[in-house]
Amino acid sequence: MSVNTSFEIYISQMKTDDIDEVIQIEAESYGKHHWSKSSFYDEMNNNLAKYYCAKTVEGKIVAYAGTWNILDEGHITTIAVKPNYRRKHIGEALIIKILENCYENKIKYLTLEVRESNIPAIELYHKYGFSSLGTRKGYYQDNNENALIMWTENIFYDKFKSRFINNKENLKQHIEIK
Repeated sequence: MSVNTSFEIYISQMKTDDIDEVIQIEAESYGKHHWSKSSFYDEMNNNLAKYYCAKTVEGKIVAYAGTWNILDEGHITTIAVKPNYRRKHIGEALIIKILENCYENKIKYLTLEVRESNIPAIELYHKYGFSSLGTRKGYYQDNNENALIMWTENIFYDKFKSRFINNKENLKQHIEIK
């Protein structure tokens, strides 16, 4: 079977040198209520935090994601893809990187908040085994929109691991991750 990858990216740990590019994506994605540069600098010094950047072959940052790992639980704090790079499976590649890190560090569960109106993100999270288990009313400051609270089951369960492995294999048809 031949693989028909349409895009190639590199995923690496975020460094302080990446923050200027990251903050541009942050502003494009979240408007005036986005995280500040100092918030990202703080995260680089947070021992609980793991942040990643997705870069093109040319080294341009096109997406990023971050988690906090606390005991056996991971919380996805942020994820964003540059608008003109969306729908190229880059966000999905970052979810895979986060899950790989969770497996390496014995993190059993993942959680996140997502806008109720962000259907593409919700569908991606469902694909990776997240379920909505509640709502945070008026969570988003810009328009008072509710957030869905999403959780995974234990990622070490065979059913979850099988889904993860299948999704990871299928992703190779769309994007090459270095």
